[in-house]
Amino acid sequence: MIPEQLLEIVEKSAHIGVLTGAGISAESGIATFRGPGGLWSKFKPQELANVEAFLANPELVWSWYQHRRDVLADAKPNAGHLALTAWESLVSDFTLITQNVDGLHRLAGSQRLLELHGNIQVNRCQRCGLESDLRELRFSGDVPVCACGGWLRPGVVWFGESLPEREMQQAFEAAERADLFLTIGTSAQVYPAAALPELARDAGAVVVEINTEETSFSPLAHFSLRGKAGILLPALVERIAFKKRP
Repeated sequence: MIPEQLLEIVEKSAHIGVLTGAGISAESGIATFRGPGGLWSKFKPQELANVEAFLANPELVWSWYQHRRDVLADAKPNAGHLALTAWESLVSDFTLITQNVDGLHRLAGSQRLLELHGNIQVNRCQRCGLESDLRELRFSGDVPVCACGGWLRPGVVWFGESLPEREMQQAFEAAERADLFLTIGTSAQVYPAAALPELARDAGAVVVEINTEETSFSPLAHFSLRGKAGILLPALVERIAFKKRP
């Protein structure tokens, strides 16, 4: 299933960069927020996930995000998330970059983690920008308020907002110094994140794609593996762990 040549590269690589997308969390059973005939099927994400919608109707936006938090409440990291955490512990230079906001990489124990689109479990003040990880905060009709008096909002990047500058800079630096870069469960169409595997390849890294289907990046990857991350990633990490055993 995994070429021996790739296993040998994985074994020798010391500078690892990883980009993950929604595909890796699909294996945790995370359902779409819009079920057929459901309350939120009437809305498009662009209509709710933006500052204008929040300022115009914060109760509606908070209701939607509370629904999404409820959907995620029982979700657990899967074998793919856990394999990346184990990989991080086996090499000195490992950077995990995710487009996901579900927080499952954090729950899996990843430390060297860049959440480009934020985290739905974090609350951020729209006025002062202060963030807090208050999982016990639950929207019940009144918009939560920061100590400064500003409205709290979910700590995610909304449509029309820029990605966090510091995290993006660190992500580009990780891609440039990687000798192995993986893109996992992402369509490779949303920029600037989609530029990371291209940058890594141009800088000399071996680039590996793991996805259940072909993407626009597949022809550019040195290795494009079809399958679930929860199966393929543990096999890659086991090779590294085996070689490091005394």
